Amino acid sequence: MVPQGAKESGFLEVPGTGVRMPLTVANGVQDGPRVLFTGGVHGGEYPGIEAVIRLARALDPRELRGTVVLVHLVSLPAFHARQQYVVPQDGKNLNRQFPGKAMGTVTERMAHVLMSEIAQRMDAWVDLHGGDIHEALVPFTIYSDVAEERVVSASRAMAEVYGIEYVVASASVKGGTYSAAANAGVPCILAEAGQLAQLDEASVGIHLRGCRNVLKHLGCLSGDPEPVRRIQLLRSFDWLFSGQTACWYPAVEVGQRVEEGHVAGVVRDYFGATLEEYRAPATGVVLFLVTSLAINQGDPLLAVGA
Repeated sequence: MVPQGAKESGFLEVPGTGVRMPLTVANGVQDGPRVLFTGGVHGGEYPGIEAVIRLARALDPRELRGTVVLVHLVSLPAFHARQQYVVPQDGKNLNRQFPGKAMGTVTERMAHVLMSEIAQRMDAWVDLHGGDIHEALVPFTIYSDVAEERVVSASRAMAEVYGIEYVVASASVKGGTYSAAANAGVPCILAEAGQLAQLDEASVGIHLRGCRNVLKHLGCLSGDPEPVRRIQLLRSFDWLFSGQTACWYPAVEVGQRVEEGHVAGVVRDYFGATLEEYRAPATGVVLFLVTSLAINQGDPLLAVGA
């Protein structure tokens, strides 16, 4: 237990795995909300990780109301393996395993510990993401609109003050952080900024501004949130996945507006013959795009927000 007006750092241990998650707890001098920030659920999404590290160092518990828990880097194994999407010990995508299993595989245990020991006890959760090692994207924030109205309303309000233009209100991705949070009654947003595993200052700044705005919005910090641009609310998040293990040639760019049925790219074999053509699943904005030539069956190719 961290005393009021104090801040302490350490590690959250995942039993039976050898995995540890670095975290900081800042306990304010006055009572207030309990807020969780997480970075590095995917190990190659560096701006979000750096933003949580910097926020943890900058927070002064003497100026804070409530308790802020910051898990700097949820998936240390993926981070040091430079592994996109998955945890190397079992090859599972952590952001598809929540709420996890106490006696499951390494990834399932990681999800369980984060949910049971921290997330379920929080009043709000902000999960910081970005483009992984071969992912281009435009910044966007997503929250679940499949939850009780209190949770949906609070999540949308956090998404609006976070300050990213595109906000997706969509049915939850099964096993994702914001899905598990919604099911547990915890307002949550997943914020994406940064791409292609680059640690760029602009994307770190987007996340830091968003985190501070959320803390001011919730009353943890004094002052008004920084003014942000008007959001564009998107009601669906439609994905394309590869049906082949071969070579991927996108025909669109992130941020591009496409019509449903527009040619989005092709997958060709190693001799250049077309195996499959992919078309936009909806009319909207390309928010996310895989940029690597190598593609595996079942891998995501792109996602359109509409």
